[in-house]
Amino acid sequence: MLISYSRFILFVFLTTILACKQRNSTFDPEDGLSFFNKDSLVRHIKILSSDSFQGRRPFTVGETRTVDYMKSNFTSLGLEPGNGDGYLQEVPLVEIKSIADPTLKVESGKGAIDLQRSTDYILSTENTDSVVSLNKDELIFAGFGIVAPEYGWNDYAGIDVKGKVVLVLVNDPGFYDSTLFKGHTMSYYGRWTYKYEEAARQGAKACLIIHSTAAASYPFNVVQNSWGTSNLFLDKRGREKYHCALQGWITWPSACKLLSLAGKDSSLLKEAHHRGFKSPRLNLKLSTRVRIISVYNKSYNVIAKITGTKWPDQYIIYTAHWDHLGIGKPDEKGDSIYNGALDNASGSAGLLELARAFEGLENKPERTIIFLSVTSEEQGLLGSAYYAQHPIYPLNKTVAEMNMDVINAHGKTNDVVITGAGQSDLEDYLISEAKKQGRYIAPESHPEAGHYFRSDHFNFAKAGVPALDAASGIDFMGREKGYGKRLQEDYTANHYHRPSDEYDSAWTFEGGLLDIQLLFQIGKRLAFEETWPKWKQGSEFKSVREASIQESK
Repeated sequence: MLISYSRFILFVFLTTILACKQRNSTFDPEDGLSFFNKDSLVRHIKILSSDSFQGRRPFTVGETRTVDYMKSNFTSLGLEPGNGDGYLQEVPLVEIKSIADPTLKVESGKGAIDLQRSTDYILSTENTDSVVSLNKDELIFAGFGIVAPEYGWNDYAGIDVKGKVVLVLVNDPGFYDSTLFKGHTMSYYGRWTYKYEEAARQGAKACLIIHSTAAASYPFNVVQNSWGTSNLFLDKRGREKYHCALQGWITWPSACKLLSLAGKDSSLLKEAHHRGFKSPRLNLKLSTRVRIISVYNKSYNVIAKITGTKWPDQYIIYTAHWDHLGIGKPDEKGDSIYNGALDNASGSAGLLELARAFEGLENKPERTIIFLSVTSEEQGLLGSAYYAQHPIYPLNKTVAEMNMDVINAHGKTNDVVITGAGQSDLEDYLISEAKKQGRYIAPESHPEAGHYFRSDHFNFAKAGVPALDAASGIDFMGREKGYGKRLQEDYTANHYHRPSDEYDSAWTFEGGLLDIQLLFQIGKRLAFEETWPKWKQGSEFKSVREASIQESK
């Protein structure tokens, strides 16, 4: 049958449109992988961690340069602004400078001792009053400082800590007894943030956490470097009741000195590991003073997006924090710039590589992809917390969130580690995609460290969004057994939160690039399918998601 020329042209046009539509809805496992570039990744890391960026602390020249760098790179890649017609989200913060007395005086009926600031203890405050003092305030030991009805545990039962100073252990009972809580996998009850939150709910004036390198998973110098005289917090004006007047850490030996002054010893701390523990009165009084200078200012999250072709109102979010510690206490070499090359210039560079790969896809993603470079992670996950409290895109329409924090700077690994395994279906996606890379899932080496609660994905999890944090393991391809563990231990002991976290020309980032590609493949799958990953049964975040979905109906 003959057809007219005009009908033929219409037929070709419609066929082409249909073919394009079908091509755009087809998941191609190889599409986008060619855009990942190790040289580009390294270039971003070198620039972001250079001395000229001054350690990327918020409220400094380093912030301005970093935010401009992330924004300009998102723009040059062709990504759309992620916040209306702009790339920035203001994050209102307050910088609080604490000028503490050099000593903390501890008194009892048997005598008195002075503990030395920084060496024996660290104090901080979210209070913006001009002065906060302890004036012979009573010290009460409250075990782990946990109230967990689902585990039948209440360290505050039968004690009144209102207006007093609470002394608590770091981590949770599972660290010492695998039959309690989540066993050796830290629960949120073990995190220092929870300890302060609960102490405030109980009405305590101050809370001191007893530091232990094993139970905290990092040495006391990490606390010293992170909790300096100046810290950032979210602007909480009008919500002061949600935090203690003072909060801090005390070394284990110093805690034992306190107990000795009270006629006790470290066996009391061990007794608190068991259910039903009731602390005796210590009859100790604490005195010190902290003068406070507070400055309100704004930092910025940087946000870019690629709008989905089919479900533009469904979102997949990738995050990495751009900030680090800035300029601080000099190390033994006199270096005072905390460059943060791995923590987290590497993750920021990974975010830019992901953006380039998604933008380069021949088949454009059907769901919207968000690239969120967040501020103030080092100050307590503040940028991601603010976004979760003030989301630009509805959280009940956010399909998943994936985070990058410290990229593998070395070779490829056979194994991948899921942080806080057992939380969501995103882990099943990762297992499937890792298998395609010829890799296997290894157990977390230090589940007692609570890493799932220590980076920006956690704020999304708390808000009910399935959130994934995963990284290279320690089984390096072509390397002897123990090589990866030595690298891991060396970084934690000698470089984490220290000026020596600087770019090293010996780094290959072959393993890091493979990990970034793994997260890319997961996001790409989610971008082309209708499935919504769910929280697994038993996850503490499952009910939050379900409630959010119900509210949206």
